[in-house]
Amino acid sequence: MKIFDSHTHLNSEEFINDVPRYLARAADLGVVKMTIVGSNTELNKQAVRLAHEYPQLHAAVGWHPEDSKFYDADKERALEQQLDEDRVVALGEIGLDYHWDSSPQDVQRRVFKRQIEIAKDHGLPIVVHNRDAFEDTYNIIKSVGIQDTGGVMHSFNGDPEWLKKFLDLGMMISYSGVASFKNAHEVHDSVRATPLDRMMVETDAPYLTPEPHRGEQNEPGFTRYTVEAIAKERQTTAAEIAAATWRNAHRFFKIKES
Repeated sequence: MKIFDSHTHLNSEEFINDVPRYLARAADLGVVKMTIVGSNTELNKQAVRLAHEYPQLHAAVGWHPEDSKFYDADKERALEQQLDEDRVVALGEIGLDYHWDSSPQDVQRRVFKRQIEIAKDHGLPIVVHNRDAFEDTYNIIKSVGIQDTGGVMHSFNGDPEWLKKFLDLGMMISYSGVASFKNAHEVHDSVRATPLDRMMVETDAPYLTPEPHRGEQNEPGFTRYTVEAIAKERQTTAAEIAAATWRNAHRFFKIKES
């Protein structure tokens, strides 16, 4: 069984000094490819570096809503240069976060729209972060449009009604360890309702650790437990979920299967 962790942060301080060990631990659990996701100057730089250093890794670069207040013309030029790197497969993570409100909401919306436009210019899909901002996130994606390049709702935590809205926009849906949480009933409903050819899996490590390791630091290898949780909800095998999400991730990121 081969698993693709479509969204993880090996570029973060929790992992950056011990990447080979975490890659080996992940491989032991069947997690053999990953997309390393950036969110600001330093994390974007590290994502690209890791993708060049390890053949099983690819990079996404972008400006997270929490850091959008720092986005300016110089940051945009650097971002566009990184998007031309051959190991960069998406623009992200981008979006809206009204929970922490680290950046003003109008700034978040402006930077989100601008980055979708840049992704379209570069022919790359977007990786979308949404927290407590479903309506505005949906309206922005709908208004700018991603039909030509595609996008994914990372760590989707909405109910089936929101699921349908984002599917209708052409978005892929990625599930994290939240899908394994016992009380995440709306997410379980969405897991069952998501077409298998529109689904990906992720850890978002070091965050959102799945059962049975909840309470510990998350790591890429734990994608396996999210796969198993989804399989249980859909009354199928982990091998089927792993195979489908493996194919979907390669198609979405335009990566050759190997």
